[in-house]
Amino acid sequence: MTHNISQWVDDYTDEMLSWALHKTSNIEVAKDLIQDTFVAALVKIDSFKQKSSPKTWLFSILNNKIIDHYRKKIKRAVDIHDQVVSNYFDEHGTWLKDKRPQNWETDNHLLDDTEFQSVLEKCIENLPDKWEDSIRLKYLMEKNGKEICQVLNLSPTNFWQIIHRAKLQLRDCIEISWFENPLSR
Repeated sequence: MTHNISQWVDDYTDEMLSWALHKTSNIEVAKDLIQDTFVAALVKIDSFKQKSSPKTWLFSILNNKIIDHYRKKIKRAVDIHDQVVSNYFDEHGTWLKDKRPQNWETDNHLLDDTEFQSVLEKCIENLPDKWEDSIRLKYLMEKNGKEICQVLNLSPTNFWQIIHRAKLQLRDCIEISWFENPLSR
């Protein structure tokens, strides 16, 4: 069976780069992942039995490379500070008056607004590494909690604490960066 890897590079690199960039939000990381994908495909070309299209096979390798990227990135212990939660809630678990969620009513859908997407991306990038990776895996890669716990080597309880605290911090960042200071964009 002969396979033309160089043709696959020409045919699929742009789509794969777009996907990797969407999943990592870093062009250099995305390029590295694409390169790693094609190297892995070349090494494992004999295992490609054409039960799927080359594109499907390559994207499967790429998705595994993306997951591996997050696994390698998250070798440090999570630094979860109790003050993160205490910034929003009192000792009884009630919202602090000035930290209650505000109504985000707008005339348009925020995720369709490119300026809002930019603010959201900056807010996500400002999260601690494990928090950022947990948010990206859950909401951008649409992985379930069990998969994310395996990828990031987290207990389910720790994972859900991370998600909760990350969402609190994201909400705070968005309210400050988008709603309170629209001129700072």
